[in-house]
Order: sequence, then C-alpha cells, then structure tokens
Amino acid sequence: MRIAVVHGPNLNLLGQREPEVYGSATLAEVDAALVALGTELGAEVATFQSNGEGALVDHVQQAASSVDGFLVNAGAYTHTSVALRDALVGVHRPFVEVHLSNVFAREPFRHHSFLSDRALGLVAGFGADSYLLALRALVSHLRRGRGDGSAHSPIQS
Repeated sequence: MRIAVVHGPNLNLLGQREPEVYGSATLAEVDAALVALGTELGAEVATFQSNGEGALVDHVQQAASSVDGFLVNAGAYTHTSVALRDALVGVHRPFVEVHLSNVFAREPFRHHSFLSDRALGLVAGFGADSYLLALRALVSHLRRGRGDGSAHSPIQS
C-alpha cells in the first residue's frame, strides 16, 4: 500500500512559523513520523511539499497512478484552490484532509474548504498528530476496501 502526503504552502516553515498555532515540530519531523508509522502499518509513505499551487496539482496527477490514497494539508489553498480540488477529484483516489490547527476555531475565512465535501474525512486541531490520525484512518479504510480483515475498527456501525 502506498500513501502520498501532500503539504501545501508555508508548511516548510513548521517549527518556526507561529508555533503557538502550528506546534514546534518541523516538517522533517512530521514526515519522519509519517514514514515510521506507515512502516508500522505496512504502508509506504512518500511526502511532498510545495508553496506553488501548480506544483501541488502536478504532483497529485503524477503520483495518482502509483498510490492508493492521499493525505492532504493544502494549507491556505484549502480555502482558495478549485484547481487542487479538481485534481484530487479527477484522479479517483481517496484522500483525507488534514490541518494542524482547528480551522473552525480560527478566522471565518478558514471555515470554508474546497476539499472537505470530497474528502474521505477531515482531521484537524491535533497538531502534528493530525497527520498520524489521518494516516491510521486512511490505511484502515483502504484495507477494508480490499477485503483485508486486518484493520477492523473497534466501533461497529
């Protein structure tokens, strides 16, 4: 199983940009934790960060043929990018929207997402752990979709 992690603008500044909002973990630390958890879960995790909308769109399109799903922290593009939304919808891979902060407890313009209604789920507000929670959920979803009984949720609906 392969998972692509897409980090949007300014996430390269993690650890130094507003640590009271985004935490003290650097992007390299977040990526290392994701790769380690992926290994534990039996998933290969590849990460990508860009400040450019076009580069993010290109990456989603190029990665889609070799991945099972995406974790996406689109940063500010969450609230502005129809292009990134169209790319994620167009490649027909499940994705989980991720945010370090609770966007709904912040400025009103951050309350709207162009991604949420098409995302498998949304994890926000847990700092760097948001990514790890999202990875666990996505891997579990993908395993259930494959009929692999190794990832049953303890909560049955």
